This record gives sequence, C-alpha cells and structure tokens, in this order.
Amino acid sequence: MAPSRFRLWGAVVLYCVLIFILSSISNVPTLPGHMSDKTAHTLLYAGLGFLVARALAKGLGRPVPGWIVLVVAAFSGLYGLSDETHQLFVPHRSFELMDMVADVAGGTLGAGVLWAWSIIAGSRHGI
Repeated sequence: MAPSRFRLWGAVVLYCVLIFILSSISNVPTLPGHMSDKTAHTLLYAGLGFLVARALAKGLGRPVPGWIVLVVAAFSGLYGLSDETHQLFVPHRSFELMDMVADVAGGTLGAGVLWAWSIIAGSRHGI
C-alpha cells in the first residue's frame, strides 16, 4: 500500500520547519568534525530533496522521472532563498548567496539519489 499524501507531504513540511528552526538560531554552534557551513547546507538540503522527490513520486519504490529532479532543484532554490531571507531578520545571521548554491546542490543531490535508485531498482525488477 502506498503512503498517504499526508504522510509524504507531512514529512516535507516537518523537514522545512526543522530548517526554519535551525535558521532561527542566532549563534550557530561549531559543527561536528569541523564541517563547513556549505557542507552542512548541502547535507541538510539533500535530505529535503530526497523527501520532496519521494513525495512527488508518491512513495519509495516507484519510478522517479527526471523532471522530478528539476522540480526539486527549483524548489530547493526557492526554499533556500526564503531561508536566507529569513536569516536577515535573525541577529548575527546574514544572507549568503553561496549558501543558496549549496542548498540547490544538496536538494538536487537528494533527488538525484532517489532518481538513480529508482532506475537501479527498476532494472532489477524488470520495469
């Protein structure tokens, strides 16, 4: 049975809320392993990209057409823009264009992983 729209899109909304909360922190703590800010953005948005692609495909184990990766890249850019704009109103935070680049790269990576997985899984199942 395929997951409901509520579960698929609910996960996306909750993840967006998580990003919003993290963006609201004025003094960002040191990231683990001396991870760069750009790497953190890429990884965080890779998770978002995966979830959005999963929702658009209507669940895991389903074909993920290439257009989904493009839609997720655009969504990641728009959400990244809103995230960076939000940070203009958070003390000690700022708008950084390169963070948006990392957001788009991460979202595209997350969607691309699901896209590639659907191709590999489809070829194993004769789809």
